[in-house]
Amino acid sequence: MKQIAFKILIFLFFGSVALQLSSCKEDRKTSEVNQVEVTFTKEGELQLKKAITDSLITSLDIEIADDAYATQTGLMYRSSMKNTQGMLFIFPDTDYRAFYMKNTEIPLDIIFITEDQTIVSIQKNAQPMSESSLPSNAPAKYVLEVNAGLSSKWGLDKGDNIQFSRQ
Repeated sequence: MKQIAFKILIFLFFGSVALQLSSCKEDRKTSEVNQVEVTFTKEGELQLKKAITDSLITSLDIEIADDAYATQTGLMYRSSMKNTQGMLFIFPDTDYRAFYMKNTEIPLDIIFITEDQTIVSIQKNAQPMSESSLPSNAPAKYVLEVNAGLSSKWGLDKGDNIQFSRQ
């Protein structure tokens, strides 16, 4: 009788273990990450002009970052941007600014601009994914991000200016 009771206990024990293991397998869910590509949305146009001649350097389609979420996110999580596009950050005040490239996949030129829309400094070729601080050399109200190398290609200098309009 003791052997039968022992066999029943062993059977119940292993049966419950098997049941628990099989239920764990059924409860497992695959954690699939769906990565969404963030695309460019034209929200305005911007012109870069030479200070000395007031001649047009280039025109860009721009996205505008003017709230907390947009200014913190910027161009993060994007795999590319056309050379005719950029992102203009508009801050509520004029102050020294510092940007970094965390979660930004494309190299950028970061152009710091005063309230009167004059370029005060440029951080060229900011490296993707870097958390190094990229500060302005003077207070800025606006910051323009474009693909790395464009500010040199355009001959953009401190003192040149911008004009922009929203759509």
